[in-house]
Formats: sequence, C-alpha cells, structure tokens
Amino acid sequence: MVTKQDADLSRADSLAREIFSDVANKWAFLIIETLGERTLRFSEVRDAVEGISHKMLTQNLRMLERNGLVEREVHPTVPPRVEYTLTEPGQGLRATVDSMCGWTQRYLGDIEAARGRFAH
Repeated sequence: MVTKQDADLSRADSLAREIFSDVANKWAFLIIETLGERTLRFSEVRDAVEGISHKMLTQNLRMLERNGLVEREVHPTVPPRVEYTLTEPGQGLRATVDSMCGWTQRYLGDIEAARGRFAH
C-alpha cells in the first residue's frame, strides 16, 4: 500500500527532475546569478549576461517565472517597464548555484588535470 508520505516523495522527485531539467543550463544559472538580490529590467539582465540573445533570455526568464524562481513585474508606463526579481525559492537555488561555483573553485586544479589527460 502506498502511503501519503510515499506519494509526496514520489511527486517531489518527479517535480525535482522536471525543474532540474529546465534550470540545468548555463543561461538559467547566469540569469539567477545576475539577479542575485536585486531587481533588474530586461535590458539590464541582457547586458549583464554576456552572449545571451534576446530570444534565449526571454525563454529562460519565462521558464524561471513558470517554475516560481523569478517574479516578473510590469509597470504601466509607456513603454511598459518590466522588472525581474528572484523569489524566495529562486534565492534558495542561487545559494545552490553559489555552492556549485565554490566546488568548482575548490577542485579547479583536479578538474583541469583530468581534462588535460584527455586533451591529447
């Protein structure tokens, strides 16, 4: 018999896989890191995330908003001013991204040495 706790764990696991599939790309991580603890307009995010196209930024911001990681606020001006802010869950994911960056810095030498062995 499946308990409520088992069903909740199964749902959480399924949701985690779906979210990780969405956010596990360099653009999403860079957008999350760029937003940090501040609110930015679309153009400010685009300027800060080097190399991202308008289309890719739009797709990633929509995905982050759909997953509850970014809040989008439209101000009724002409033209409309749109701002993006990380939500509390987005801030939590940012802490995880920061941890991953710390891990990379800690093991940079090991990673580069391993890659060097395969470069030839």
